[in-house]
Amino acid sequence: MCTSTDPRNRRSRSSIYLESAEICILVDTGPDLREQALREKLKRVDHVLYTHDHLDHIAGFDEIRAFCWHREAPMPIHASPHTLSSLQRMYPWAFNNTAQNYVRPLPQPFNDFDTFALGDISVQTFPVKHADSPTHGFLFTLPDGERVAYAPDVKSFPTESKALLQSLDLLIIDALRKEPHHTHMSLSEALEAAAELTPTQTALTHLTHDLDFAETSAKLPSNIFLATDGLTLEFDS
Repeated sequence: MCTSTDPRNRRSRSSIYLESAEICILVDTGPDLREQALREKLKRVDHVLYTHDHLDHIAGFDEIRAFCWHREAPMPIHASPHTLSSLQRMYPWAFNNTAQNYVRPLPQPFNDFDTFALGDISVQTFPVKHADSPTHGFLFTLPDGERVAYAPDVKSFPTESKALLQSLDLLIIDALRKEPHHTHMSLSEALEAAAELTPTQTALTHLTHDLDFAETSAKLPSNIFLATDGLTLEFDS
């Protein structure tokens, strides 16, 4: 339980939601999805993307049924073959074609560095190193050309992924805690990655309570900030 009196230290599991004039995209369905969706008053999800199959990123899978009840078509679920296999094993009822008023997913497998369009947003997958499960980040090119990369669970970037992540407008990256961790970037490692990739701005996510918002923010460069629950960023031409 969070005991901090600073609401910016209240942290649920990492996820992002992208909304444009044409499309609404949810990345990951963690166990806090219901609370997050109610808090942010989300009413529409057109596609769900998954970074990997760890429980803190998929355990809210059942909650996306609320976005399926008024859909005529199944919900496209974009994930690596490994993650899709895990979802089908854990939630077999959802992948039953006879199921009604459930998630009714439409599996859309992707591989490393695949590029596909979701409405007016372009998505490119890139592999990252994180534990034993195949894990991916996503590079989103927004309607006005802004490039936003999301890698919430990463220990390091393969060389090819680094090459892709140049000239970003925003990098959203794992910064678990102060001390080193064997599957996540620490704060210092995330700052080193940002210094190497030189995005215009960097948001640090997947944070533990080891990183107090006010104390940590005071020590960060001006173009790097801690992501908070409910953070909203707008991109305009």
